[in-house]
Amino acid sequence: MPKLLLNADMGESLGPWKMGMDEAVMPFVDLANVACGFHAADPDTMRRTVRLALKHKVNVGAHPAYPDLVGFGRRSLACSPTEVENMVLYQLGALNAICRAEGTQVHYVKPHGALYNDMMRDHDRLAAVMRAVAAFDAGLPLMLMATADPRPARELADQHGVTLWFEAFADRAYDADGFLVPRSQAGAVHHDAKVIVEQARRIAQGETLVASDGSALRLVADTLCVHGDNPESIAAIQAIRQALESLS
Repeated sequence: MPKLLLNADMGESLGPWKMGMDEAVMPFVDLANVACGFHAADPDTMRRTVRLALKHKVNVGAHPAYPDLVGFGRRSLACSPTEVENMVLYQLGALNAICRAEGTQVHYVKPHGALYNDMMRDHDRLAAVMRAVAAFDAGLPLMLMATADPRPARELADQHGVTLWFEAFADRAYDADGFLVPRSQAGAVHHDAKVIVEQARRIAQGETLVASDGSALRLVADTLCVHGDNPESIAAIQAIRQALESLS
């Protein structure tokens, strides 16, 4: 991946309930993480989102989660590694069926919410996700969090024959180890557009960030996650895109 690509969570509406501003976000991103029905989305939403991605020449990725519609996939569930492997495999198949119907395919995998955070701290769960990806299509990259020390994840990926894409966040605060500060803590989410754009620029340039304890943190990332839930966040995405293009 020669440049820092922008990715965004998409297709997270459910029936008549709308989440996000997908139509406004899609023109400015490279990768669309499409919900697969476990934390959000339904077949109609999934197909509509895939069509929107194709319209804007955006690659579709699977965004699998714990089966937690009520909690939007943000609650950790007591799932065994086997259950995690199978639920990820199930969701990949569902989205890929929609993609095939539209003449495309799933291009990568990015787990959602609590599953994403849990697998970063529990290598049994991370290995389960990797087994699912490898079983479905060993050529699919798995997106996971860029941390201060990516070596353990790389070693595990090598064991399972899985390619990794490391992801950073422009609008989130980090701790000294490169993990996201929990949303329950003050200052975990950046809202100032200038702060968000500057963090994106620093990540793209390989410069250090200031961790929550004041220490210097450098993250090596392939892709940057952006969010488009309101007009202010859309403006921030546009500014990030402009900033990244100015660096190339």
